[in-house]
Formats: sequence, structure tokens, C-alpha cells
Amino acid sequence: MTNGITITRTTTAKPKPKDSDLAFGTEFTDHMFLMDYEEGKGWKDARIEPYGPLSLDPATAVLHYAQSMFEGLKAFRGQDGKIRLFRPQKHVARLNRTAQLLCIPTIDPDVVLKSWTTLVDLDREWVPRMVGTSLYIRPTLIASEPFLGVRPAKQYLYFVILSPVGAYYPEGLNPVKIMVVDKYVRAVPGGLGEAKASANYAASLYAAEEAKHEGFTQVLWLDGVHRKHIEEVGTMNIMFRIADEVVTPPLHGTILAGVTRDSVLALAREWGLRVSEREISIDEVMDGAKQGTLQEVWGTGTAAVISPVGELAYKGQRVVVNGGRIGELTQKFYDTIVGVQYGTTPDTRGWMLEI
Repeated sequence: MTNGITITRTTTAKPKPKDSDLAFGTEFTDHMFLMDYEEGKGWKDARIEPYGPLSLDPATAVLHYAQSMFEGLKAFRGQDGKIRLFRPQKHVARLNRTAQLLCIPTIDPDVVLKSWTTLVDLDREWVPRMVGTSLYIRPTLIASEPFLGVRPAKQYLYFVILSPVGAYYPEGLNPVKIMVVDKYVRAVPGGLGEAKASANYAASLYAAEEAKHEGFTQVLWLDGVHRKHIEEVGTMNIMFRIADEVVTPPLHGTILAGVTRDSVLALAREWGLRVSEREISIDEVMDGAKQGTLQEVWGTGTAAVISPVGELAYKGQRVVVNGGRIGELTQKFYDTIVGVQYGTTPDTRGWMLEI
């Protein structure tokens, strides 16, 4: 037992993929963490077991009422060989915030952090070494009580799996093409837009598939009421550099409080840039493109870190950003954050946790 966690090691270790062959989310390590909740008893039976299938009753609540949520963060192997997590405490806080919104019992933050560090330490040989690769950590919470009825469940399962990954988008750091949609709605004020709820991602799939059929990488969502103000990309927060001002939508309950978003804003303010967290309409962005004041557009997220946007499409209009090339500020944000993650840039902000 380690950190109050019972550990059962696998007897049949899997072959590890080459760093150069890694995609995103297709390979999984030897072990997984699990813990159960029962009303009146709390969270209990913290354990690490060999990675394998889950057994669920057909009446399990998550399958019928979507009480399901997840987090996502990464472990990096630095050039010094040490393994570190990027801003894990922010992910712990967001996990518990999402749990509250879904009526799922929260977990002691120290227990959450130990579930990640203990599992990564056990499977540390799975952390790839090449810059641009990492070990993706996927904590998940689901309602596990078998019953039919619309109410919060009385039993839950928390589990964590690990996946060695390469670039999230096939384009890598090359600029992506984004389609702005006003036909569909992802979230509205008072809903679950700020939660990392599984249902939010299900709600984004139809529009994302339409966009892919038209040659775009992702969808840029507008607000659900007026279909005018920019919110976020399906898998990223979005930022604009307009007339030397960094602009991004505010956290008003309809978009995810991204950890990378927070990191980029902290860097921008540290560098003395003009930064605004405010409502920004798609018309302002399109007008900026026409007037030549739209300088750069980029997405921020754990999976992709920084993803430059080279083209925006809206109502039949296509706008090429910065000649379709990555902008200097976008590149600087990427280089700085990745440098901290892999230990080539000093971690002066205490963002990394060594395992």
C-alpha cells in the first residue's frame, strides 16, 4: 500500500510504443486507479489495478442520465529526466467544481492529487522522452448506482487512466482552419457550459463533424442567446490579437476555465501586453480582418497547448490570419509554456510539480 492506496501490479506488461509513433489517446499504460463512493460511507477503497475493462450493470445511472465528467492534464519528462505535472492543483480545483455542478460528491484535493502522482510514478516508464510528447492523465467520475429514475445517484466510481500521446491535431503546430457556427448551440448561461461534463462534448459532435466534412479542423462556438459573441472552440479556449491587444471571452459560466488559458493570460500580463477578458463579437473579428487589425488568432488547451489559427470561415466568408502562418506572439506563448513543461525554461511561477 502507498499513500493509502492498495496497489496490485500487472503480471503482463504491455509493449511500449515508440515516441515517434505516438498519436493521441490510442495507447494506454499498464495500470489504472479506481475509487468508489457510497452514500453514508463516502469515498473509499482507493486502489491501483492492472488496466482493464469496467463491469457495469445495464441499469447503471451514467448510461441513462449522463452523470459523467472528466479532467485532462499531462505529465512531462524533462531534459533532466525528471517527471513533472503542469499546474495539477488547478485541475484538481476544476474537477471538484465540475463535480459540484453535476451533483457528484467532491473528493479531498490531496486524495485526487495522490491518485495522479502515485499512478504516474508506478507507470513512469510510459512517460515518453521526445519534446512534443507527454503522458496524458484522464481522471473520470461517473454515477455507478444501478437504478432508473431522475435523481443524483448514491454511488459513484472515480477512475484514472494514462495514455502516452503525441500531437493532438494532425497539423501539429501548423495553423488550423476553424469554422464559426451560428446554426447550433453548445451552451447557455445557467447551464453546464463551464463544466468539463461529458455531455458538453457530446453536444459539440454534430457541428464538429459538419465542419470536418467541409475541410475544417474545429468549430468556433458563438453564444447561445444572441449567436453573436464568441465563446470557445470545441476543444480549446480562443484568443485574438487585435491592434496589439490580446482579447479573449470572459468566464461567465458558459465556457471552460482553461488552465492553459490562465497560463497564457498570466504570461501576457507579465510581459506588459494589453489584455482584455471581455465579450467579443464575431463581427468585430471579421471587421478587424478587413481593416488589417486582426493580427493573430490561437487556441489554448491542455491537449494541444497552443494551436495557431490560420483561417476562419463565417457565413461564406473566409479570412486568412497572418498569411496563414503562426504569429510571433503565438509562437512565443508556445515556446515559453513548452519550455517550462520540459524544463528548458526556468519554472519561476511554480507551475510544475515533480513526481
